[in-house]
Amino acid sequence: MLYHGRLRAGILASALLLAASPATGLDLQGHRGARGLAPENTLAGFRTALAVGVGTLELDLGVTADDVLVVVHDPYLNPAISRGPDGAWLAEPTPRVRDLTLAELRRYDVGRIDPTSRYAQRWPSQQPVDGERIPTLAEVAALTTELGADRVALNVETKVSPEAPDATVPPERFAALLVEELRRLGVSGRTLVQSFDWRTLVEVRRLAPDIATACLTVRQDWLDNLRPAWTAGLDLAEHGASVPALVAAAGCAVWSPFVGDLHALALHEAKALGLAVVPWTVNEPEAMLRLIDAGVDGIITDYPDTLRTLMAEKGLPLPPRYPAP
Repeated sequence: MLYHGRLRAGILASALLLAASPATGLDLQGHRGARGLAPENTLAGFRTALAVGVGTLELDLGVTADDVLVVVHDPYLNPAISRGPDGAWLAEPTPRVRDLTLAELRRYDVGRIDPTSRYAQRWPSQQPVDGERIPTLAEVAALTTELGADRVALNVETKVSPEAPDATVPPERFAALLVEELRRLGVSGRTLVQSFDWRTLVEVRRLAPDIATACLTVRQDWLDNLRPAWTAGLDLAEHGASVPALVAAAGCAVWSPFVGDLHALALHEAKALGLAVVPWTVNEPEAMLRLIDAGVDGIITDYPDTLRTLMAEKGLPLPPRYPAP
């Protein structure tokens, strides 16, 4: 019974990915919109990604003081990309998103990177768009409708951590708010919910079994989420030390590993379990080509233009551009 449940979940996820990238199993996902090209997690960034032509918009979610789902990566405003009403870069400690109402959050400009920050050195090609504000999930959905991009999928990440329980709302509350909003917006059929903290994924599936989920994983010095606190109590050792088996046991339709953790044997095992595999965050052309040839189902990248060019060179069908050129 469990196997057939996984199989149905895998079919659902594959359908979502194929809808995003017609006639090919490769889903081109723009990370935080197109972070390498435009301000991350902004409407300007999502417009850029849609103009390049992506199958899926990948984005992060937080919750405001008035329970609005907003598109933001960090629980506290990032000083490298945030300016106050006076135009000055924020200094730490910065406000917590959960402590601000949507109206208060709108006061901050996130349209460029502080050129004196280390973060700026990582994204030299990002073009600033002054005046950009942290958008709501509803505004991102409305943007796709406005541009006729209703077939573009949304891959939304719940930014929750068992190591920082006070940073935002509890996972159960986060999941409830998200499911309710996806239903209200009418986008649940084209939305994938992902998280490093699998507690939200378990709760999303309990509330809405029809919404596909993706288990994010990473096993590096800077983060290891393959521990029971992160995996909703599941123990890797009890699943043969197999990450794909752990993901399947969690009920996720998609395994989304850090690109540096993905190897051929694990990819083969994931496929055998009926999982779609979508690694993150892949920015080097050589890595993109290797993964395409290995048969991954999608790639999350800060440079969707680069990935799209490589897909075209390999003769892969491409997702539409919005607006159409």
